[in-house]
Amino acid sequence: MLGHGLHDNLYNGRRFRVLNVLDSYSKDYLGFELDTSINGNRVCNVLERIAWFKGMPEMITVENGPEFIGKALDGWAHRHGVKLVFNRPGKPVDNSYIESFNGRLRDECLNVNWFMSLDHAREVIGQWQEDYNSIRPHSSLGWLTPVEFLVQQTDCSQKQVLY
Repeated sequence: MLGHGLHDNLYNGRRFRVLNVLDSYSKDYLGFELDTSINGNRVCNVLERIAWFKGMPEMITVENGPEFIGKALDGWAHRHGVKLVFNRPGKPVDNSYIESFNGRLRDECLNVNWFMSLDHAREVIGQWQEDYNSIRPHSSLGWLTPVEFLVQQTDCSQKQVLY
């Protein structure tokens, strides 16, 4: 699942965007891209990087932003057999999980930090990502962290294979 870009500013007023990538099943915050602009090719690069470690998704839900509706993401999805599901324009409830996530990231990270550079913002958001995945339990996962949930799923899969 790809999140639409959040906007924020550095201390000097320079704007930047954050693209978030999440797994809606495990609630795992898979990764993010942060820069002054993010186009479709950058989105594809992020997905390639995440797929290298996590595997290729079957489906990705996206909004209708220009970085998602262009030829780059469409071609990438076609080459990898990934189905793209687009939210209905103007219907954020179609992607309520990412909307909730982005609100949490805004409230807990972006709004409480003063970013000196893009690298500083990447570092702070990376630390927040680690907290989100490894320390913070999620009610929708039975009060497990995403990391604990994924380990539990792997353990269950291995047990099923052994029996």
